[in-house]
Amino acid sequence: MNGFIAEVIGTMFVILMGNGVVANVVLNQTKGNNSGWMVITTGWALGVFVGVVIASPYSGAHLNPAVTIGLAIAGNFEWATVPLYILAQFIGAMVGALLVWLVYKDHFTATGESELKAAVFCTSPAIRNTTSNLISEIVGTFALLFVIFHFTNAEMGADKTPVGLGSLGAIPVAFLVWAIGLSLGGTTGYAINPARDLGPRIMHAILPIPGKGSGNWGYAWIPVIGPIIGAAIAAFLYLYFKV
Repeated sequence: MNGFIAEVIGTMFVILMGNGVVANVVLNQTKGNNSGWMVITTGWALGVFVGVVIASPYSGAHLNPAVTIGLAIAGNFEWATVPLYILAQFIGAMVGALLVWLVYKDHFTATGESELKAAVFCTSPAIRNTTSNLISEIVGTFALLFVIFHFTNAEMGADKTPVGLGSLGAIPVAFLVWAIGLSLGGTTGYAINPARDLGPRIMHAILPIPGKGSGNWGYAWIPVIGPIIGAAIAAFLYLYFKV
């Protein structure tokens, strides 16, 4: 499996499990309906674990354009490969969102509120405030990248696995995403990943979901730009302390 395919499949599994747990919690007549934020954050964390386990031996398991860009800024990933990885991540995210829709298609039909249907695909703020929402995404992604740099010693490549524990090396990444969701996710839904938000948001616009609403495109730039800024800050700060 080459790095491109690994990023596609790994990201697909992150979205399949992550957006899948949101669907299970928010859509009507599911077994997990209204089971709460703890279930959502746990599902996302475990989804990241699954994606990292699959992709790590082949691509380093970036699974996130912000991670790819942050590693490139820090000098630990080739800039020439950045567009290829980002393309793979977006393809994987869109395929994952498609699979979630196929699994929960009947429950989308059984759910009347367009906001709940959109929530399965993409994030939205609890309180709409552009500055605060952008800061939330910046800080959440900064935390993600800054910690990743330190517990992996910034060594995420095709021949590296986080912390050097083989598949178990994915556990710290999962705990980190879980911590961010529990502590910082209540404001915007913690996209912290441009592909995770924009890819499924595009699928929400494409798929024939009855009563799906608009997809809140006026907000869509925040979970794209915010994570990139946060990743850049983390990378520059890591380089500063490394000197």
